[in-house]
Amino acid sequence: MSAYRNFIDISDLTASEFTGILADAARMKARRGTPAATVDKPLAGKKIAMVFEQPSMRTRMSFDVGIRELGGEPLMITGREIELGERESIADTARVMSRYVDAIMIRMLNHDQLKELATYATVPVINGLTKRSHPCQVAADILTFEERIGPLEGRTVAWTGDSNNVLTSWVHAATKIPFRFRIATPAELAPNPALIAAARGQGADIELTTDPAAAVKGADSVITDCWVSMGDKDEGRRQNLLRRYQVDEALMAKAADKAIFMHCLPATRGEEVTDAVMDGPQSAVFDEAENRLHAQKAVLAWVFGAKVA
Repeated sequence: MSAYRNFIDISDLTASEFTGILADAARMKARRGTPAATVDKPLAGKKIAMVFEQPSMRTRMSFDVGIRELGGEPLMITGREIELGERESIADTARVMSRYVDAIMIRMLNHDQLKELATYATVPVINGLTKRSHPCQVAADILTFEERIGPLEGRTVAWTGDSNNVLTSWVHAATKIPFRFRIATPAELAPNPALIAAARGQGADIELTTDPAAAVKGADSVITDCWVSMGDKDEGRRQNLLRRYQVDEALMAKAADKAIFMHCLPATRGEEVTDAVMDGPQSAVFDEAENRLHAQKAVLAWVFGAKVA
């Protein structure tokens, strides 16, 4: 058995592994700044490469700070510096990087290339985002939900807008934790049928609709994301299709009384969400942003098999 684990997709984990990471994240957050946290350094002596083909303020800062707080040393590398898959094969890049560092966190659009890197690397590889999935974000989302609402099990989560990488990771999470997931998208931007079929085959309770009001009715959380993501080429078409899926005060009023609003950020205010919702009392978006730090610290500990007391 390998001495390390990769964190590529939530679907790769068992339910107990995923919920264990969430529990560790909550413990790490509670202990942050305490004497115990200053002594417990599971990444001591380890160097972690942070590879960014795509830029991100939240991913860079949260991983950098998290690695340092766990005693490790982050090494920032841009996609331009390594030109992944261009100057040399991805397999060769993976083999070389594995000789220099103890783990690789990578943020890139091509999910298959990330998986290829993980195949040939001999150190843990962490998915910081691909066009297909964003598991670190959803771990932070669920940590936020459970802080604000309580256990996710048995609750209802609503998604309104585009079907993107964050949505995919939420679908994966629905196979690990039993909650109701309602997804409202335009028919033209519906989730991949194979993704939904696979999740339902594993017992996920997923409802698809084109009506955002129906999805949001009575939900404990309402989630959306940008209408135009990195790599999208059809901005005008997307904005026209998604206009009725905007989260405004009227739509939030259809959710449960204590429902929270979540968005992975950055948000395009006035498009997928209004200022009144973003800045309102139901908004949990900045809690989510903070919780990227804690969720990713738990992921970093998990890939090395470190115990969190």
